[in-house]
Amino acid sequence: MIPKIRKDKCYRVTIEEITPEQEVAQTLAFEFQDREDVFNIVNNVKQKSGLEPEVATRVGVALRLLGPVMMANRKHELFADFMPHFKTFMQNLKNKVKGK
Repeated sequence: MIPKIRKDKCYRVTIEEITPEQEVAQTLAFEFQDREDVFNIVNNVKQKSGLEPEVATRVGVALRLLGPVMMANRKHELFADFMPHFKTFMQNLKNKVKGK
């Protein structure tokens, strides 16, 4: 059997601090790969979560940034206590956005 080759999608995240004068004070940028389509996830959360669109966008992106890191480090002391709660949250969210 031929092993399946993962085709991760590549993303760049840029965060800019905006001052009251609407000038950019600081910028943080990084790239990451994800097996999931982040845009599709954000769209599903926007449409089916009941959250305001801006909040849904933040939740969708945050979950795709945090989730894979937690899974890769689930036994790390920073994540060990939170992991069971995160798993329950993700199952509930998936059921909600998939309409089950």
